[in-house]
Parts: sequence; C-alpha cells; structure tokens
Amino acid sequence: MIAQTELKEKVPAGNDAGLRSDACAEGCSERHSHHSSQTKNNLITRLNRIEGQIRGVKGLIEKDTYCDDVLNQIAAIQAALNGVGKLLLEGHMRSCVVERIESGEYEVIDELLVTVKKLMK
Repeated sequence: MIAQTELKEKVPAGNDAGLRSDACAEGCSERHSHHSSQTKNNLITRLNRIEGQIRGVKGLIEKDTYCDDVLNQIAAIQAALNGVGKLLLEGHMRSCVVERIESGEYEVIDELLVTVKKLMK
C-alpha cells in the first residue's frame, strides 16, 4: 500500500478520496474509486472492527476456547466482511459502473459479473 502523501500526488486533483490499487496488473488503466469521506471512514471503521475481531479469535484459539464459540465468532467476522463487500459493491455500481457504461466501456459489465461471482462464493 502506498502512503497517503504518495496517494495525493498520484490521484488527479479533486479526486483525493479515491484509492489506488497496487495489485493492478501491467497494462491496466489507472482507475480510482469515488468514495465520499463519510463512506471511506465508515468502511475503515468497519474494517478496524473486523481486524479486532480476528485478533480476538486468535486469542480464543490460544486459550483453547471451545470450538463452537470460536466458530460462532468466525461466522460473525464473515458476516461483517460481507457487509463491507455489499457497501463497496453498491458504491461501485452506482458510480464506477454507471460512468464506464455511459462512456461506452461495456466490458465493465463482464468485470462486474466476475466480481459478483467471487463475492457469492
């Protein structure tokens, strides 16, 4: 992940809320998300909570906690991650996908279908 200062240098003016993916394969275009500061903060808060839950599960395992209790915590973490995914997907469809379709980039539909299939596993 790149530092915030580097991010601001690489993101066009007026789009500093966007996120850059370093996992981008060679040849892909520079694309950025359109998250509002409120949405971004919401996502980060949720992910921080999930990170804490994962550390908690690690602690439960280290303490030899009853398996069913650990499994229930894992189910809660998966549900929380699904919630983050749903928020991201909704925002992606309402902004990125619509914009790309409007600009004639219909391949975004295939990209979206692949992503939805991955989320539904």
